[in-house]
Amino acid sequence: MKKIFLALFMVLMAAGVVSAQKFALVDMEYILKNVPSYEMANEQLNQISQRWEKEVNELAKEAETMYKNYQGDMVFLTDEQKKKREEEIVAKEKEVTDLRYKYFGPEGELYKKRQSLMKPIQEDVYNAVKAVAEEKGYQTIFDRASSQSIVFASPRIDVSNEVLAKLGYSK
Repeated sequence: MKKIFLALFMVLMAAGVVSAQKFALVDMEYILKNVPSYEMANEQLNQISQRWEKEVNELAKEAETMYKNYQGDMVFLTDEQKKKREEEIVAKEKEVTDLRYKYFGPEGELYKKRQSLMKPIQEDVYNAVKAVAEEKGYQTIFDRASSQSIVFASPRIDVSNEVLAKLGYSK
């Protein structure tokens, strides 16, 4: 009798814990695609990235031209002139590498620009998701866009449109 009572008690406790947890899904790709400031920030980042890439490529082309000219003139140059030209080419190639790192490195200008443009948008989205979770009583909200393990989810638990409404972009 004691074992049955204990087993029944455990089942009731497990059922209470399971029923108390509410969760939902959001699709961050969908949300961000519908936030105009995110699209504008992305476009701005693309333009900056293309401009910087063009600048780096032009500098790399200069280094390549210097090397081709050096190869063509090599038979006419003295050892001292060869050494000087080689040093100039190496310096130009280093300049290309340094510029590429400055713009596109892990702590480069593009990273900093992305942080400054995207962080406020990401914080707004996070705060909207948090507000929806608190209003609806969700303990957890999963991102279906980044979760590869979600095979199927009912559209009823997707709160993406509610998050967009919180952000002021009704769908």
